[in-house]
Amino acid sequence: MRRHAEVLGLLLLLVISAVSFIAWIIVHGVSARDQPTAVEALLARSLRHAAIPRSDRALVNPVPFNEAALEGGRMHWADHCALCHGNDGKGNTEIGRNLFPKAPDMTTSVTQNLSDGELFSIIKNGVRLTGMPAWGASSHAEDDQTWKLVHFIRHLPRTTADELDHMRSMNPTSPMKQRETKAEDDFLNGTDALSSAGESAPSTHRKEPR
Repeated sequence: MRRHAEVLGLLLLLVISAVSFIAWIIVHGVSARDQPTAVEALLARSLRHAAIPRSDRALVNPVPFNEAALEGGRMHWADHCALCHGNDGKGNTEIGRNLFPKAPDMTTSVTQNLSDGELFSIIKNGVRLTGMPAWGASSHAEDDQTWKLVHFIRHLPRTTADELDHMRSMNPTSPMKQRETKAEDDFLNGTDALSSAGESAPSTHRKEPR
């Protein structure tokens, strides 16, 4: 009888929680501009932890930590991850700020306290209902690259200014940005003016009379 009452009480609590959440959504809307509440953040982290298999959480990084591994992770991060997370991992980018939930500051204990296996699983498999995609394919080479990223994520709190400068040179740019940069370089170097002058200058070649 007592067990039956506990189950009913739990079900009632779940129903009340669901109704309260729906009511909150109706009042506040579903804008991605809002900052997640503390309850949402706690619930999301708890669900993420529970969704990662225990065997994955216990994984140990098989890639030895050295400068080559760190550089591999740094290059991959700059080319694939910095668009949302920033070169410094703080998530202060145009995309990162406007996601819901926001891209986390990966230099803080919330991320740094995750196990290597949890970081690996999140990178490889992504997280549903967030902006985190599944990046890793099922291949040994892809897994090695993901483990190098885990090394770099551990290094993020100690990233230097020189490293950030180097990473900026590896960040991808859109075709429009590439054209803008080229136009600026041409202007500064004077090649744009010379090119325009060459195109607009009248021809001095005279046709021979027939």
